[in-house]
Amino acid sequence: MQKVKIFKSIESELGALEKEINSWIAESKAKIISMTGNIAAQAPRTSHVGSFSGSDVLLIVLYEEA
Repeated sequence: MQKVKIFKSIESELGALEKEINSWIAESKAKIISMTGNIAAQAPRTSHVGSFSGSDVLLIVLYEEA
């Protein structure tokens, strides 16, 4: 049976997100069918001209349990 796992983070923490996903794959021994990701850009902060808050990162994994 196929299942879905959703991971969410921010752009500045991609390394931690990668580690979380890789750990989940190793621990669950899931058979990955597909992965789809998206980065949603954020609008500039009004208090700091030219600076942006971290963009949201969403990764959807379609998998089967081992």
